[in-house]
Formats: sequence, structure tokens, C-alpha cells
Amino acid sequence: MALVTDSTRRFIKATSQPGNEHWNTLYEIGDKVPVSGIYRCQGCGHEITSNARDPFPPQNKHQHSDGAVEVLWQLIVMTQTK
Repeated sequence: MALVTDSTRRFIKATSQPGNEHWNTLYEIGDKVPVSGIYRCQGCGHEITSNARDPFPPQNKHQHSDGAVEVLWQLIVMTQTK
């Protein structure tokens, strides 16, 4: 789970676009990252930071001990990088 402190909470802003496709799409290994941010694996809860247009980590970089559990990434914090 992404964490913030009381002193850094002021830098986090809720979006008014909850229906935006980036928030509702699950991305697979090797897919292109649509927007920079923090992504959470739906299978294990591990979080990564990824930059827009980079590929999501390959299978050899993020694996589950239970091969039946899929690696699917969901955007949880969008960053506004320039």
C-alpha cells in the first residue's frame, strides 16, 4: 500500500475523473505503461513505480510463487511528471 505522512499528505489530491480508463484497466506483463505512477499487482499487492511509455516489468522481474496467480497491474497513484 502506498504510504504518506501527515506532512506529505498535502501533496496528494483526489481526482475528479474516477471513470478515467487508466484507473479501471488492468495491465499485463510487457504492456506499455499508459501514465507515470504507482501500480499495484492484483495478484500479490506488490507496488512498483513506472514511467509512461515504458513496458511493465517482464516475468523474470516479478513472479508469483503460485503460477496460477496472474500478474496484473492497476494504477493506484498517478504522478504528474514533466
